[in-house]
Amino acid sequence: MILFSLLLPAAAHATEPTTKEERNKPIALRVFEEIFNQGKFSVAEEIYAPDFKNHGLDDRLVDHYVDLKADQDAVHSEKKAFPDLKMTVNNMVAEGDLVTVHWIFQGTHTHGGYAGLPATGIKVSMTGITIWRIVDGKITDEWSSFNEMGAYAQIIAHVKWYLFSGFVAFLLVVVMAERLLCWFIRRSFSKSLTGRRSKS
Repeated sequence: MILFSLLLPAAAHATEPTTKEERNKPIALRVFEEIFNQGKFSVAEEIYAPDFKNHGLDDRLVDHYVDLKADQDAVHSEKKAFPDLKMTVNNMVAEGDLVTVHWIFQGTHTHGGYAGLPATGIKVSMTGITIWRIVDGKITDEWSSFNEMGAYAQIIAHVKWYLFSGFVAFLLVVVMAERLLCWFIRRSFSKSLTGRRSKS
């Protein structure tokens, strides 16, 4: 029994991450699983550094970045527009302070606000790659690339059919109104002619 109790801490210690890369990967996973998929937005305070910078695609523009508040506001908007949002990690590679993730975004556009568009009910899917710098357990920097225009195109293609249907309905109303007006004018004109003939 004493021998077992002495071995237990050693066995437990052996399963703990030992390298920087092994410690950083679970932090990156928390962004997808807890923040995006589960909507636990408070997790951002635990895993992001207060001076976090989202550099977008190009960090050559030194002063061009998004701070943590703006970054998380965008996450809130996406989760609101796609309540069933599911982020799936395809591949993850870590080296030094950097973690690179290839991911898939899938969700149903059931609420407005995404790119200023009304809710369409369409299922959207896109892929992307994100690189994070993680220092002392905190995400300090981000670079992301994803096909956002492809997502917009999926939504707009759906909206286009609504617009087309609305345009066709509008044309039908105009044609019907025109024919009704012509019928009314002809009837009024024929009554007027009949009245004149009866008087003469």
